[in-house]
Amino acid sequence: MLRFSIIFVILLVGLFTVEVLQPVQQHVILPFTSGLAWISVNIIQLFDSGVASAGKVIRDLESGFAVSIEPGCNGVEALIILFAAIFAFPAPFKNKLVGFAIGFVAIQALNLVRIISLFYMGQWSMTWFEWFHLYLWQALIILDALVVWLIWLRTLPLPGNRNDDGPPPGSEGAGPQPEPQQA
Repeated sequence: MLRFSIIFVILLVGLFTVEVLQPVQQHVILPFTSGLAWISVNIIQLFDSGVASAGKVIRDLESGFAVSIEPGCNGVEALIILFAAIFAFPAPFKNKLVGFAIGFVAIQALNLVRIISLFYMGQWSMTWFEWFHLYLWQALIILDALVVWLIWLRTLPLPGNRNDDGPPPGSEGAGPQPEPQQA
């Protein structure tokens, strides 16, 4: 547990430090966030054609209302927490890659729901927009990362567990097994 905690904290500090660097913001985070806005608009346009995106901004063409997806609203922080938790845990590397890939999709899918719901909520009531934006959705995105990590933990093979159909551990050398009796 101590090893996990130390690696987890080192990964968190390191990744959050890298994330705030200007070149990373400019060449990774901003294009990623703009991609989220573009995907959000394409989903919205399935039922509302009066919306467009420009960079990280989603705008209603009729009312002029717009939301800008800022740092902290793009799910990257939740992804960093999930990455640190998965890669700090002692598990096979393949399991870590699969777990993070599935977690990435889960967090960003919920984040798209968040962005789209906040876009419409802001047009309806700024009071509710602020409350949902600052309190409910922030917590739900981080909770999503925690739930993904806990589910991932449950999928890991147990240490020393055999994955084939061979005899269970400890039964080697037990001698011949009796034939099953027919009823």
